[in-house]
Amino acid sequence: MRTFVGFGFGAIQGGLFLPEAYRSKNFDRLVVSEIDQETVEYLRKANGSYSFNIAESAGLRKETISGIEILNPLIPEDRKELVRAITESQEMCTALPSFKLYDYGDASVAKLIGEGIKRKLESPDMPTAVIYAAENDASAADKLRQACLHYAPIIPDEKIVFSETVIAKMCSVVTDRNRISTEDLVTSVNGLEKAILVEAFDQIFIEDRVPKQFTRGLNKFHTKSELEPYAITKFLGHNAIHALLGYFARNEGILYMHELSERMDLIETVKSSFINEVGVGLIHKYGHLDDSLFTDRGFHVYSEDALSRMINPFLRDPIARVTRDPVRKLGWEDRLIGSIKLAFAAGVQPEILGRGARIALNFARKENNWPTLEFAMDEIWSSVPVDEQTELRELILSSL
Repeated sequence: MRTFVGFGFGAIQGGLFLPEAYRSKNFDRLVVSEIDQETVEYLRKANGSYSFNIAESAGLRKETISGIEILNPLIPEDRKELVRAITESQEMCTALPSFKLYDYGDASVAKLIGEGIKRKLESPDMPTAVIYAAENDASAADKLRQACLHYAPIIPDEKIVFSETVIAKMCSVVTDRNRISTEDLVTSVNGLEKAILVEAFDQIFIEDRVPKQFTRGLNKFHTKSELEPYAITKFLGHNAIHALLGYFARNEGILYMHELSERMDLIETVKSSFINEVGVGLIHKYGHLDDSLFTDRGFHVYSEDALSRMINPFLRDPIARVTRDPVRKLGWEDRLIGSIKLAFAAGVQPEILGRGARIALNFARKENNWPTLEFAMDEIWSSVPVDEQTELRELILSSL
């Protein structure tokens, strides 16, 4: 028996990992942990079958996955069965809204995995396992492992590997009834007003480390011996530019990302930033690697592909979603400021990124009723030494 266990039934789990496990035909059992009891009940009524939407370049494609077991760890009987599934599993994936939820509440994922790992290690008959961390953080797997160590103090690498992932796949769970109807989205199951919408892009990177005597069931992903360069490229490249394009659009009163196809002036401006600011910074940092991505030509191709995907009309990505929480996106180690610092390190004056950061900062100021942009900077970067902020503050405040 090969068992896959997923944690969280959101867009990444339901639109990527479970489908890949299902299509591979390498698993006899597909289990997912979900604390929303309504979702659990509806999926059970559907006998473990659900549907999701794939936004391709020419239209929407709908796909159905079957044979899913869904368990609520808040229900004692379900929790017991979930721990048993973890114990017997070869591959697992956490796909939660944030790594901050790893060890949170009564349904602590770290505690569940820790209990399963302890039982797995106690029995020589139980298989080794890889645990993929699919949260949007470059060190999510390490954070998950540290959280699990509270409940399983010994986790030998030759038995259990926590794997980082790089998932530059745009996706969402649509709950707006009007959007579901207008866009002809199929809901996960009949009666449940939730529709998983993912793009067709599937170039997912994972670490190539595996335990001893292990054969990977999820065999369609791309393995990399060193994942950090790709994680940084996704975060300070793709994510930063996605946010930058969103803030320029929001500043113009645009409501959906696909509407930017009518504003090629904004697309070209952001493309210039992608190639000449972010790209130069990434090539400066990782150009020594033997990968065409970190060459002028390779990054040019990468940027054009990413921008075309960002404005896919069948994703209908709301600008409000892309630009939400500007305070977080302006964090000292987050995407917008991180990409600016990357450009600075390469000797580039990132004027376009500076303009975008100023727009984001102004939205943050308004949302928090802060009096000035300077005050907003003081609040957002309160823990950063003042002398480290000088160059960046000057860039943003002088950007128009």
